Amino acid sequence: MSATAIELPLFPLNVVLFPGMVLPLHIFEPRYRQMITECSRMDKPFGIVLAQPTSTPMQEVPYAIGTMAEIRDLDRLEDGRFTLIAMGTQRFRILSQHRKKPYLSGFVEMYEDMKEPMEAVAHYAKQAHALFYNYLELLLEATGQQELQATLPDVPEDLSYFIAYFLDIADDQKQQFLEMTSTQQRLQEEITILRREVPFVRQMLSKKVVEDDHSMLN
Repeated sequence: MSATAIELPLFPLNVVLFPGMVLPLHIFEPRYRQMITECSRMDKPFGIVLAQPTSTPMQEVPYAIGTMAEIRDLDRLEDGRFTLIAMGTQRFRILSQHRKKPYLSGFVEMYEDMKEPMEAVAHYAKQAHALFYNYLELLLEATGQQELQATLPDVPEDLSYFIAYFLDIADDQKQQFLEMTSTQQRLQEEITILRREVPFVRQMLSKKVVEDDHSMLN
């Protein structure tokens, strides 16, 4: 066991949380009510991990890499349920796990991206930033919403997490992004997806405009 390992309550879900991102949660199962109560009382984080698709209820098997979450805006409802915001902080790797309590726990160590040449990473971050901003603007236009007000992260690693969290891709692909230890690789693969998705969304918008014009003429 690593000397830097810590014990952490684990919450397997059908979602991938990234550092810096937030996840609204509604806690209703007794085992997780206990987990949140204990974490809140001790001011302790918990880990959010993607449950493997072959998992069975009450015996979920998590992927090895997850994200530590801090409890924000905790609200206890009259019937004992909780609503809260989970704020992703650091990634971790599960070294071992146990079920000594009703919920899953594990010993984990922190999991970080490797050091890379900043010039190369900044180059891909600039490309990803422009493409993703365009992607978000097109999605807002498709849903009839106003101009984009959000500010994208400036730090390349943070930007790569932000994009991975909001891309409309399968959970197993998001998990792959979470497990990468190269910011540059994560950005490069996101650029590949965005170069495919941006023209697709633009084409769908153009098709919608033509259909709307046609229906007006009729």
